[in-house]
Amino acid sequence: MDETLLAVIREAGQEHVLKFRDELSPGERSRFEDQLAAVNWRELPQLAAEYVLRRPDTAIPDDLAPADFFPLEPRDAAMRELYARAEARGEELLRAGKVCCLTVAGGQGTRLGFDGPKGTYPIGPATGRTLFSYFAGSVARAQEKYGRTLLWFIMTSPINREATEEYFQKEGFFGLDPEQVFFFTQGTMPAFGHDGKLLLSAKDSLSLSPDGHGGTLRALRVSGALDRMAAAGCEYLSYFQVDNPLVPVVYPRFIGLHALEGAEMSAIMLSKTGPKEKLGNFCVSGGRVRIIEYSDLPEALAEKRNPDGTLAFIAGSPAIHVISRAFVEKLTAGGTLKLPWHRADKKIAALDESGNVTAPAEPNGVKLETFIFDAMPLAEKVVILEGDRQELFAPTKNAVGVDSAESCRRMLTARNARRLRAAGVEIPLRPDGTPDAVIEISPRLVLDDADAGELVRKTGLRAVLPGEVVAL
Repeated sequence: MDETLLAVIREAGQEHVLKFRDELSPGERSRFEDQLAAVNWRELPQLAAEYVLRRPDTAIPDDLAPADFFPLEPRDAAMRELYARAEARGEELLRAGKVCCLTVAGGQGTRLGFDGPKGTYPIGPATGRTLFSYFAGSVARAQEKYGRTLLWFIMTSPINREATEEYFQKEGFFGLDPEQVFFFTQGTMPAFGHDGKLLLSAKDSLSLSPDGHGGTLRALRVSGALDRMAAAGCEYLSYFQVDNPLVPVVYPRFIGLHALEGAEMSAIMLSKTGPKEKLGNFCVSGGRVRIIEYSDLPEALAEKRNPDGTLAFIAGSPAIHVISRAFVEKLTAGGTLKLPWHRADKKIAALDESGNVTAPAEPNGVKLETFIFDAMPLAEKVVILEGDRQELFAPTKNAVGVDSAESCRRMLTARNARRLRAAGVEIPLRPDGTPDAVIEISPRLVLDDADAGELVRKTGLRAVLPGEVVAL
C-alpha cells in the first residue's frame, strides 16, 4: 500500500479498516486500495466529531422569517404581465435549446417493495408505465413541441447505475436518441459506527452510501456533464426527482421567471397542508434564502399565523428547481463543493470483529448526506414560485398510505380527468368528487392542457363511463 495513503488513514484514526487486508487476493487488495484512495481521510475526524459522536443541533437564526414567493395566481395586472412575459421567455429559451433536464435517480425501490432502481417502478394507473417512461415521454413531447432536442441528464448511484443503463437500452431509450441521454453517478460517503469508526461491508470494502442529492452539483462537474451542457449551449437545468411522475419536466413560466429575475437557483413551493407537513420550509435569514427542515423548525414558528389565519411559514419545498449552469460552475470550480452534512441513523449491515457480516436489529451507525437545497444560501438571487400541488407533486415513496404508489396513481388519474373535463369530456365522479374511473394519458401525447384538448379533438372522446379503465 502507498505509504502516504497508509499515513493519512492512521492519522485519521481509522487503521482498523485494514484489519483483513492480508486475507485479500491481489485483485481484491488493489480494488480496496483504489476505494480507500478516493476517501478524504483528512476531513473524517472533524466529521466524526461534529456529526457522529454528538448529534448536531440546527441553529435557528434570530432573524429567521418566511421567504417571499411569487403566488400561483397573479395578484394584480403588473404581475399578470410579468407571468405572461415569463411564459414567453421560458418558451423562447426552450426553442433556443438553452434548457436541459436533470433527474435525480439514485434510489432503489426498497420502500416500495420493489427490487430495482426506483425509476423502473411501474406507476401508470392503467398501463403500469414506469417512472422513467413518464419522464421520457414528456421529454419527447416537449422537444417536439418546442422544436429542439432536449438533453436529459440522469444522476444514478453506484448501486443502480448499471441496472438503469441496461433498462434504458432494453427499452430502446423510449424512442429518444441515446446521445441526448447522459448518465452520471453521484459520489459516495463512508458510513460510521456510533463510535466514530468507519464500517466495513466486506473485508475488501468500506460501507459506502450515496452522498445525497446535494452531491448532484459536484457530480455534474466531475462527470463531464457540465462540459456537455456548455458545449450544447444549455444554460438552465430543470431539476426534479425520479419519484414524482406528476412533475413537469420543463415548466416555461418557472424557467422564464428564473431568467427574467436573474436568479442563480430557483424553487417551486407548495402551500403546506398543515404546520407539521413533512416538507422543508422556505425561510430567509441574513438576506439569504434557506430551507429549514420540518423536524427542525421550532414549534412556535411552525404554528405561527398571519392576521388572516394562514400559516406564516406556509411555503414547503417539493424539490423542484431551476438552476443556472453558471451557478453550478461557480460553486464547483476546482472540483469540490462544501455543503453541510446531514446525519441519518441507520441499520447498516457490517463486519464484526471476526469478519462476519451482521445485520443489526437497531440502528448501529450513521450515514452522512448533503442536500441540494443547501446551495440556495450560496445564490445571489433565488426565485420561489408557488405551484399547484394537484398538478405537479405526487411523490412515490411508500407502497401504501401517504406519499405512496396508491396516492400517486390517484393523483395521476385526477389530473388526467381534470384535463379531459376541461376539453369537454364527461367524467363520472364519486360522492367525494374524485373520478369514478382510472384514467391514464400517455405523456408522449400530452404535456399540458393544450395537448389534452388536441387529443380529445383527434380521438372524438365524449365521455368516460363509471368504473372504466381508460388508457389514451
